[in-house]
Amino acid sequence: MRSAILKNKTLSWIGIILITVIFLIFKEEWSWSTKYPKEFIIPFSDWINFLMEKFVSKFGWFFLNISWVLSLPINAAQWLLHSLPWIVVIFLVTLAAYLSAGIRLALFTLCATFYMVLIGYWEESMNTLSLVIISVPMAVFIGFGLGVWGYFSKRAEKIIMPILDIFQTVPTFAYLLPILLLFGFGTVVGLIASILYSFPPMVRNTILGLKRVPDNIIESAIMSGADPKQLFWQAMLPSCKKQILLGINQSTMAALSMVIIAAIIGGTADIGWEVLYYIRKAEVGQSLVVGVVIALMAIIIDRITSGFAQKSDQEKKDLRPPKNIKISYLSFALAGSAILFIFARLFEALDDWPYDLSIWLASHINDLFDTFVETFRAEIKQIKNYTLFFIMLPTKIGLQQAVSPFTWGFQLEMVHKIFYFGSLLMLSLWLLKNKKNDFFVFTLLIMIFMYFGLTQMPWPPLLIIYSFFAWQIGGHKLALGTFVGLGFIVVVGMWPEAMISVYLCGIAVVFCFITGTSLGVWAAHSSVVSAIVRPINDTLQTIPLFVILIPFVMLFKIGDFTALLAIIIYAIVPSVRYAEHGIRNLPSEVIEASKMMGSTRMQLLFLVKIPLAMPVIMLGLNQTIMYGIAMLVIAALIGTNGLEQIVFIGLTDGNMGKGLIAGISMAIIAMIVDRITKTISEKRSEALGLTIE
Repeated sequence: MRSAILKNKTLSWIGIILITVIFLIFKEEWSWSTKYPKEFIIPFSDWINFLMEKFVSKFGWFFLNISWVLSLPINAAQWLLHSLPWIVVIFLVTLAAYLSAGIRLALFTLCATFYMVLIGYWEESMNTLSLVIISVPMAVFIGFGLGVWGYFSKRAEKIIMPILDIFQTVPTFAYLLPILLLFGFGTVVGLIASILYSFPPMVRNTILGLKRVPDNIIESAIMSGADPKQLFWQAMLPSCKKQILLGINQSTMAALSMVIIAAIIGGTADIGWEVLYYIRKAEVGQSLVVGVVIALMAIIIDRITSGFAQKSDQEKKDLRPPKNIKISYLSFALAGSAILFIFARLFEALDDWPYDLSIWLASHINDLFDTFVETFRAEIKQIKNYTLFFIMLPTKIGLQQAVSPFTWGFQLEMVHKIFYFGSLLMLSLWLLKNKKNDFFVFTLLIMIFMYFGLTQMPWPPLLIIYSFFAWQIGGHKLALGTFVGLGFIVVVGMWPEAMISVYLCGIAVVFCFITGTSLGVWAAHSSVVSAIVRPINDTLQTIPLFVILIPFVMLFKIGDFTALLAIIIYAIVPSVRYAEHGIRNLPSEVIEASKMMGSTRMQLLFLVKIPLAMPVIMLGLNQTIMYGIAMLVIAALIGTNGLEQIVFIGLTDGNMGKGLIAGISMAIIAMIVDRITKTISEKRSEALGLTIE
């Protein structure tokens, strides 16, 4: 049956488009098709709330005791970090940076950590660091154990991987809902949420590292008489050390990001809470000053952990102590700490930085910001208005409602409608005549979506369109999963909010994919561009999510446009990276053969390089969408109206059922998109005979 449909896929698409048009014609009469009837909504959220209340009433004492136990190591870490003079902590962190990547990182770490002291946020920084110190080892331990289990047991791997997908696609705020009800308010919420969010990368990297152990190493160990325990600990594990260290790096960054998000409800005196506090007060200077602390902490942790991951077992010559000095780094660290501790007791400023010596940058930043806004007020307003009225509104509510004398400068009369549909219909027919069937279908769908708006479309034809597209890409299993998943969103009453989220994230992803891919292709052909783009990408991927919101909120205030910019800035990185990687790693023999055949630069780029790199570029699109959804959830802080806002409201109101259902709905959309884009990439790779590394 599938084969018959796919042979006539264009005819099938025309049929689906006709069904869509019929629903649009009768959408006023068929009001149920645009807004699912309330009386038919399945009250999953109420059921979840009921069950959760019963569960908490019965077992709440157990989780509160666990919370008390988990608070002990956190309190101990905070006590230790606060007891140590700031100069000792800076010395130890700087030494770790030196051992990881050398003198340049050490100098950067020294300056960055002293900045935290200088601006008066040392205690808050230590509170945040204490959560990271406790959560990361726990996440690494759990992740490593599950990774080893998944490697040795195929059945376990089949169980673990879908669970990891769920953990990594469910919005971060949704994690906090059940944790909050079970464990109450406080730092433990951040700890548990961080562990849950950060252990999946460790699992994946452990499994990947063990799978990549060369067969000759395993065979040599077996031939040497190693038992299973020796084979694992003395042969396999050292061989995948680099991959496991990368897993630790990724888990650490995830934990830091989640700790900050958890501060929203934790109410603890840490950096995350300070940033949130000043964002809510719209104090741009203080927000940026504190936000820089988070960014610096994230960069330091990322560089140190990735530095250890990239180092070879043989330490570089410039990292070795002089041969005549017979002390270990541990001894040096202990001795240096002891000496600095004594000095801190003798000189109070080295122990507790004087308040009078702190530098208050907020007022100067506010003055600069006010001057900037006043100077470019007209340009800022134009950028916002043009984007809202000419891109965002038409996509959201359609040209029929967006075009007005106030927005576009004219009324959408019948002549305009005829011209719009006539020109696009002629384009569609031309594409059909030239056997560009896929572009023909795409043009018709875009024509309809742009005129009526994505959020104004009836849900039955959209359900059919998405499911049939999934069928074409991945077969009946993916189509069934898509239909059931999206159907679930409909019957729980989340479809309108889902479409708002799709609209906002979709615009951002399209811009990111086009712009990011273009930059990536440019960087692949220019070492100068690559050298400029790479550190920018590193910085954007390192900065915690909601720190990115700060400058946009201050410039454009709250709203969809601000959220759009924040999503673009964060989600554009994968498109750039994957496009550059895909172009740079093409088979050299194919490129040389194309040049010998007389291909011009443009022909070589558009007819050879980009098509060959498309599987990797599609993976970049996949990650861009995932990044966009992740940032979309954070954008709920600035007033978006999609699923992400329901998750946030559920978190603040304690409505676990509603927030969790909205979070699951976002996860469903993310998983559907993930499967579709990955399948496209895999099929393209198979067709070209390529292997994606």
